Amino acid sequence: MAWLMLFIAGLFEIGWAIGLKYTEGFTRLLPSVLTGISMLFSIVLLGLALRDLPIGTAYAVWTGIGAVGTAALGIVLFNDPATAARLVCIGLIVAGILGLKMAS
Repeated sequence: MAWLMLFIAGLFEIGWAIGLKYTEGFTRLLPSVLTGISMLFSIVLLGLALRDLPIGTAYAVWTGIGAVGTAALGIVLFNDPATAARLVCIGLIVAGILGLKMAS
């Protein structure tokens, strides 16, 4: 159950990271509120997952999910560059996440 909470926390981290772009510096109410809610859920779920998972593993996986998801959505939604080097580095983050999961 802790891994599921951690995964969902990572998804909410993606939500708030992408949401920040839509807030336009917190000048738009609805995106700002939704971003704040995503931040809250992300932190709360991370905290709950930490009851059963080591902090180093959980935090690395949480930030990794956020980084990979945000980078992928940046490519899709905002035309961020999708160079080979960038995609390889994203793949390395995924490999690290999987490695931490298998080592736990």
